Order: sequence, then structure tokens, then C-alpha cells
Amino acid sequence: MMYSKMVENAQKPSEQRLFLMKGKDVLSAYQFNKEELSVVIDTAAYYEKALVEKRRLRNMEGKIMAALFYEPSTRTRLSFETAMHRLGGSVITIAESLKYQTSSMSKGESLHDSITVVDQYVDVLVVRSPINGSAEIAANAAENPVINAGAGAGQHPTQALLDVYTILKEKGTLEGLTVTLLGDLKYGRTVHSLVDFLLLYGCDLIFVSPKELVMPEDITNKLCNKGIKIKETDNLLEAVKDTDVLYVTRIQKERFATVKEYESVKNSYIVDDTIVKKSKEGMLILHPLPRVNEIAVSVDKYPGAAYFRQAANGVPIRMALLSLTTGNVL
Repeated sequence: MMYSKMVENAQKPSEQRLFLMKGKDVLSAYQFNKEELSVVIDTAAYYEKALVEKRRLRNMEGKIMAALFYEPSTRTRLSFETAMHRLGGSVITIAESLKYQTSSMSKGESLHDSITVVDQYVDVLVVRSPINGSAEIAANAAENPVINAGAGAGQHPTQALLDVYTILKEKGTLEGLTVTLLGDLKYGRTVHSLVDFLLLYGCDLIFVSPKELVMPEDITNKLCNKGIKIKETDNLLEAVKDTDVLYVTRIQKERFATVKEYESVKNSYIVDDTIVKKSKEGMLILHPLPRVNEIAVSVDKYPGAAYFRQAANGVPIRMALLSLTTGNVL
């Protein structure tokens, strides 16, 4: 199985490569070149091997991570906190919706000022917000590295990193693959980030969505200018016949201006057993989660249904990011 082989063969990256990202913020997927992406993947595999072998890691001992989550999150927040604990570090957390604040932001304090203060308490900051551009605001305010854990409908680079990691573990390569992105391509920050990494590998891309939720034109233009082969369609059954990796996203109710707009598109696509039977042999199914009803529960039994394995990969990827940005890799 490619999963075990990739981790089993993992080696600690060279000292020169380990400092490629020291002191850097992680704000977007498009900031990465292929070498930086590679060192994150290699470091994550090295850490996952250590976890499998139950080795105790203490390279972040004495370090503190601030998890500042101003938008609901389960997997992202808990995997970041788990990652820091696995590395021997400590965590301080704000987990509150901007609608129901208990921190000083409820008193009118700006995000910039909040970050400036918290930055003095910690060694690395992880920030999630429903506001586009919030990661850049945080990075401008902080002296320590800032990691974007999701900003509005813009970017979610750490999710895209674990997506790439998952594909490499499951498929062994990204070269020559056809990847289909399904669902909310207009507001979905996970797909906006993922395409920047798929671009580096030259993947062919199929975009499947309702006409109201197509991929933004600036993104499709960028991909076309880079020579990436793109197909846009609303026909999922046809798309899966040529698909190596199907990346499913939910229709995000919180991104719509009205409930009526959301209701008009919420059940546009459901991946069920019929879709799986019509798909290319060995097709991998990913989903950043949470799942609502866009993947039938019966599909969970399909060997290529990797979304729960995908979620687990968030821990080693975020371990790699925390240690690489602070310069504390073993």
C-alpha cells in the first residue's frame, strides 16, 4: 500500500532544506515553490513515521502556539493543537465566532491590535477568520510566523497541503493525474488553494459545479496562462469516467447572502454508489469535511474513499509547518 511505503521510507530532510521556511508566514498556496512544498511533504512523512513508531518528540518543548479561531472549526483547530502537543509544545486558544465574541475584539479592538498583543506571548500564531485578507493583516501585525488556517472565501493553504500529502500517499504521484473539483468552486477556499499546488505538478483539471458556483475567472485565467488543461462542465457522470482524484466540496451555506440562494443549489450533486460504479477504476475520493449530504454514507465502504484518512493527515502536515516556520525541526 502506497500509504505505508511513503511513510516507511521517510527520511529527515537535509539541514539546508530544513531552514527554507524558517521565519516565514504561511498565508497562501501560491507562495510555495515546488522545493518548499517538497520539504513540507518530506518533513510531514518523517513525523508521521515517528508517530507510527511511537517515538516521543520534544523539538517544540518550551514553545507556545496561539490558535486564534474566529470562525467555527473542528478538524483544523484540533489538528493544529494536536500537532503542537505531539511536538512537545503548548497551546493557548481563542475559539469563538465573530458573532459571539468574548475576547477584547467584542470591545471593538481590531484584529491587528489583537494579533500584536498575542504575538508577544507566543512563538507562532495560527489564525482562522471569515474575513478575506485577515491572514495578511495578522502577518503584518506579528513578528512571529503566522499560519493561515482559513480566511473567508480566499485561501486555506494548510488544507491544500494535507490534500496533496494525501494524494501522494494514496496514489504515489501527482504527475499525469486528472483531478476533478466538484461543488462550490466560487466560494470554496480549499479548492482555490489546491489548484495552486496541482498547477506545480501539471495536473489536468475538471471543474464540475452549478453555473452559480463556477471557479472564479481570475483563477481559470491563471491556470490557462500556465498551460494547465481545464474542462468546465456540470455533468458529473461524464467527468468521473476520466477522473483519477475526485475532490468533493460542500455547498457552504455560510457564504451565501440569503437562504434562498443557498437552497437553490444545495443538493446540486451527490456522490453515491452509482457515481462510483461509473467512475474510472481506482478513483480516489477526497473531501475537506464536514460532509453534509454531498457524499452518500454508503460510499464510505469504497476503498478509494479517503476523506477520513485525509483528515488524519492534517496532524503530520501541521506538525511540519509549525516546526519548519519556527526553525525547530528535530
